[in-house]
Amino acid sequence: MGSEARKRSREKLRQQREKEKRAAQRKKTLLVVGIAAAVVVLIVGVGYAVLTADRGDEYEGELAGQTLQEDGSVVMAQEGASAPVVEVYADYQCPACRQFELLNGDLLKERAAEGEAIVHYRPVSIFAQQPVPTSSNSLRAGAAARAAADHGVFVEYNDLLFEHQPNSEAEGYTTDELKEWFRQTDAEDAQVSEFDERVDAENEVVTEFTEEFLPALAADANEQIGEETLGTMVLSDLLNWGAQNGYDPSFLEGTYTGELIDATGTAYTRYSGDNMFRGTPSVYINGELLDGNTAGTTRGLSEAIASAGEGEVETEPMGDGGDAD
Repeated sequence: MGSEARKRSREKLRQQREKEKRAAQRKKTLLVVGIAAAVVVLIVGVGYAVLTADRGDEYEGELAGQTLQEDGSVVMAQEGASAPVVEVYADYQCPACRQFELLNGDLLKERAAEGEAIVHYRPVSIFAQQPVPTSSNSLRAGAAARAAADHGVFVEYNDLLFEHQPNSEAEGYTTDELKEWFRQTDAEDAQVSEFDERVDAENEVVTEFTEEFLPALAADANEQIGEETLGTMVLSDLLNWGAQNGYDPSFLEGTYTGELIDATGTAYTRYSGDNMFRGTPSVYINGELLDGNTAGTTRGLSEAIASAGEGEVETEPMGDGGDAD
């Protein structure tokens, strides 16, 4: 073998070793991040569980009206109410969100029914970039909640999703379960088939996204722009990069899965400074982020609502056919 051939062989070997080294480092980083995320979720979840001792009586009254917004969020309020706006960002696969709902869900219903709060539900999917089944569970549930909002039963369905939240390491929120829970709401029989069709269609989108599209996109992005840069990108940024580099996300257009992903990206850019959105659950009153101690107790949240002034909903109601009242 000549000197040039040996040089090329050594260079090829060096590149292969570097590639393997980067791959190993990537796996190590993902493992560390995954373990850290699990620990954080466990700690936060336990914290909210402990705080449920402060939980008030279960609300059994009539719900305030529910109005679907153009961005897929839902506002629960008495008609014409002038009150503080309580925005709740939650991921249906988030254990701490479940604890928040168990702790404060009834309080929010009561305050809205009494005209003392305008509750703005903003479902997101912060786990969409996690491995399956965490990502697919989160997206399927979020899309199903959006479908329930089409039929005026978002709040009831929201409660059922959190009540039946699966373990993040096991497949849950199956299409059969999602359909069955819809039948437990006050939805009319005529709405069932439409809901079922939507759930099936969204499931196909979620499967393609989490099992094919996103893994290929993330692997390519890691190679081209590097792990460090990739780690700073939220999912919507990654999708924008992918669209410019041969990964067509158009199959998400017009789907509730895509709408949920967009809503999550918007949450990260809507606020800044101390109010910056960092994860779920996040609770804002009139645009101001509540700290964990305030949002984490029924008493704290109740006092925060009582002491706040009138707020304004920044989204617009859906057009004809979108009013869920």
